[in-house]
Amino acid sequence: MSVITRLNKIFSKKESAGLIGVTLRQQGVAFCNFAESPAIAASSQNGNADVQFEQLALANQNYQQILESLSSQHKLEGQCHLVLPATFAQIVQVDKPNVPENEINAALKWQVKDLVSIAPDNMVVDYFDSPALIGGQEKINVVCAPMNELKSFVAALVEQNIQVKSIITEEFAFARLLPTQNEPCLLVCRQPSEEVLILIIKKGQICFHRRLRGFTRLDEKSEQELSMGTVDSLSLEIQRSTDYFERQLKQAPIREIRILLPMATEAYLARKLAENTNVAVELLDLPTEYKDKREYACALGATMPDTTELAQ
Repeated sequence: MSVITRLNKIFSKKESAGLIGVTLRQQGVAFCNFAESPAIAASSQNGNADVQFEQLALANQNYQQILESLSSQHKLEGQCHLVLPATFAQIVQVDKPNVPENEINAALKWQVKDLVSIAPDNMVVDYFDSPALIGGQEKINVVCAPMNELKSFVAALVEQNIQVKSIITEEFAFARLLPTQNEPCLLVCRQPSEEVLILIIKKGQICFHRRLRGFTRLDEKSEQELSMGTVDSLSLEIQRSTDYFERQLKQAPIREIRILLPMATEAYLARKLAENTNVAVELLDLPTEYKDKREYACALGATMPDTTELAQ
């Protein structure tokens, strides 16, 4: 039974129409609200007329207060996919426990307790596999989140007839934006005012993930400022990531880099990164109907079909 199934058994109400992607950020909450599924909305004659996009400012780190207002003030109702920021979710890599599959989650709590800041008795864990053996030992990536906070988020939403269908991290929301393909693709992405993420996606699965420090104010830099060290620093981090993926994990070479960095200088940054690498660098296209909603990409990704599902 998945974490969300267990939580929904605690807070259960009748399902209603509508599809919502809600993403928590350090400075607020952003959401996209579909009256119909994204596929139906995108193909309708009205384009995105029936899709609501909003960003809500955060006061005193009180996410629950914002979540409690989504129905009463913003008229949200339906099935919700919630995206956790790094402040509520931690991912660490460990050796895969030598226990039966149905006992792995229980074993992981104690295996990662010294690697994360969440107490084992308040820890929700899930995991996804690494792409290859490292040094002959099978590795898995453990996703940890605090149970108390998740319960409060789910309760706040369900009380408004908003049913939580999934809780995922930014990594998984962004990964869903890429089309499934056999060749690995490196994605450089971020939510506004958040850290930059480097993801490598292959066949719809996350093969590599890394958060970069020092780029939270990237969108405040002019083209000239980006050229004065920022582009080179980002290029170096991309090269380090590809080297690890190809040499240490012994994976196929990266031949494609996509950029999703909502800011005025995004296209300029992509061009400068292309000059520093032998790999094609292009902006990641969102569906045409939402091409001007790049700052909501994480929320949009949460509502898309799940090809990167965590182990259940």
